Amino acid sequence: MSTPFALTHVSVVTGDTAGTVRPDQTIVVDAHGRIELVGPTAEVELPAGLLRVDGTGKFVSPGLINAHAHLFADGKPLPAIYTRPRTTRYVAWFMRSPAGQALLRKRARENATTQLHTGVTTMRTVGDVMYEVVTTRNAIESGELTGPRLLPSGPLMAITGGHGAPTIALIGDDAQTARANTRRNLQHGAEAIKISATGGVTDAIAVGYAGKPEMPEASMRAVCEEAHEAGVLVAAHAQSTEGVRAALRAGVDTIEHGSSMDEELIGLYLDNPASLRGRSAMIPTLQACLPLVKLDPSISGATEIVRENAKLVLEEMLSGIRSAAEHGILLGVGTDSGVSYVTHSNFWREMDLTARYAGLDPAAVLSAATRGNAEILGLTQVTGEITPGRDADLVVTEANPLEGFRTFSAPWMVVARGERIVHPEVSRIAEIDAHLDTL
Repeated sequence: MSTPFALTHVSVVTGDTAGTVRPDQTIVVDAHGRIELVGPTAEVELPAGLLRVDGTGKFVSPGLINAHAHLFADGKPLPAIYTRPRTTRYVAWFMRSPAGQALLRKRARENATTQLHTGVTTMRTVGDVMYEVVTTRNAIESGELTGPRLLPSGPLMAITGGHGAPTIALIGDDAQTARANTRRNLQHGAEAIKISATGGVTDAIAVGYAGKPEMPEASMRAVCEEAHEAGVLVAAHAQSTEGVRAALRAGVDTIEHGSSMDEELIGLYLDNPASLRGRSAMIPTLQACLPLVKLDPSISGATEIVRENAKLVLEEMLSGIRSAAEHGILLGVGTDSGVSYVTHSNFWREMDLTARYAGLDPAAVLSAATRGNAEILGLTQVTGEITPGRDADLVVTEANPLEGFRTFSAPWMVVARGERIVHPEVSRIAEIDAHLDTL
């Protein structure tokens, strides 16, 4: 139970694609942490004794949803030891050891808290080392820790030598093993499943490696069948047209990062009978590659191979975003937090970059980060809108976010399922922020 309260005299930014803002509204939150009433302040009668929070001059938006997150690192450039084939197995061994898991549980708590304090009230992880995020989720649900709603994935599914392997992956080189690994994650409490369908940028070993198909379609289909049987969505890291095509045919529900689209891909996104709900969505993550492309390698530390792969992925991703917007494909927002140059304090940057680089209207971007992500993750009856019956997931800002997403970098107040964070304290990495401000 939480303390009921009324947030009065606020401008409600609804999160619809029209950019509707309703001035001088009052939001009543009940003891169960749900929105009880929303209406013009002058028309709302508040019971005596109800806690009132005066939001005069403030703007309130639905809580932000990060559909693509990692909590194992802080966003500082990853040391080469994490990505070199000769050393990754030693890193994986340590991270799975008791000492490594203790460290990762601490990081997961801290990083989830940072995201919450920037207005992220729901988060899906898509590649954990083991089940440290499941543990964090359980602490939040039990009331031990105030945090965002977490949908943890556990380790992702990869082939031997594939993207993310072995550090944040379970290895399966055939359909039977892939199915067994999926079952293992579900038994450990995962609420999301992630596949590496193609190679990636950070561990690229040659130009063109990012996007190279990896997991066979039959194995991906086995993963999807097992997860869907449990009602769990499957995400696929896919950074090329062919990689996306195979993943969608296998029944993947969300494509992470994405690619340019042809008519077949557009059709598969819109009508995918092998997916859990009959259609699939795209979750771009511009922060994962833009800094590697735009910043000088002397700053980013990116090798020429990594930078060239990032350029290829960026072009594919931007093309995919525009096609998704044009054809009515479900489009979400994720940050890839934890990888190089993607800190946990910068969800707002993903929205800003999507608007500036992909040319989307700010209202459409905010809608994708709230209502859109809620629909994609199956949470439309729970969160994503400021309406009676939904959980009170709110972020209160000094300025209208539709006039500049940077206002989310320092919220005035955040509410997560009715729990108020009155003075959000955001942990930042100043040096990285200074570089990202130049993008």
